[in-house]
Amino acid sequence: MVGIRRAFSLVELLVVIAIIALLMAVLVPALRRARDQAREVVCKNNLRQVGLAANMYAEEWEQLIPRGLGAETGRAWYQLFLPYLSQKAGDGDYRSIDIYRCPSYPDKDQTVCFVVNGWGFKDRSDDVGFEVLEPTRLTDCTRRAGTIYLADNEDGRWRDIIRKADDEGNNKCDVWSPAHLPGSDAQDSSNAYERRVARQRHRNGCNTIFLDWHTDWIAADDMTIDLWRFEK
Repeated sequence: MVGIRRAFSLVELLVVIAIIALLMAVLVPALRRARDQAREVVCKNNLRQVGLAANMYAEEWEQLIPRGLGAETGRAWYQLFLPYLSQKAGDGDYRSIDIYRCPSYPDKDQTVCFVVNGWGFKDRSDDVGFEVLEPTRLTDCTRRAGTIYLADNEDGRWRDIIRKADDEGNNKCDVWSPAHLPGSDAQDSSNAYERRVARQRHRNGCNTIFLDWHTDWIAADDMTIDLWRFEK
């Protein structure tokens, strides 16, 4: 007598598929969050390395720190910090330097994933400000723990991809206008008024490093002009 072979019924198969789908629905978001958290940690660590380089630069140059770059005025902050980093750029090519990168930046060709505080103000009531091109002394900052120095660079299509020091857009890696903040919808790069600080690089905000060299995540809605003022 031939034995009867038992197979899965259609209902049983559907139950198994439903369980697998349920597990995937639970696990995939958790894995995605873990991946995003790991990238955020790497980004903050890179910012800390840049902060160490900025501090060493200041110690060597009488407490001066680089600000913005524009109109052939000189070199950008990421060029000036190179002598204080363990990584070097070959022939001005920054693709070999990981410290200036954020692993969450969508375009992997972007080598400068942070923007610097190049914002000056006439007085404490000034809510517009102007671009600062010359280095500034750390002692001019009245509350270093509350003043942003670097933040995540926005990845909008209007933002230039920088691979080498002289690539177009190397003078737009600073922040000096309300239009540059995450709450802005400005995208006009032709006149330098476009969002430059990432709106949602990490969660719904971005990573920053302050002038006392601590790093922090800031929600886009909490990014205010006052966080960029040297004189509070």
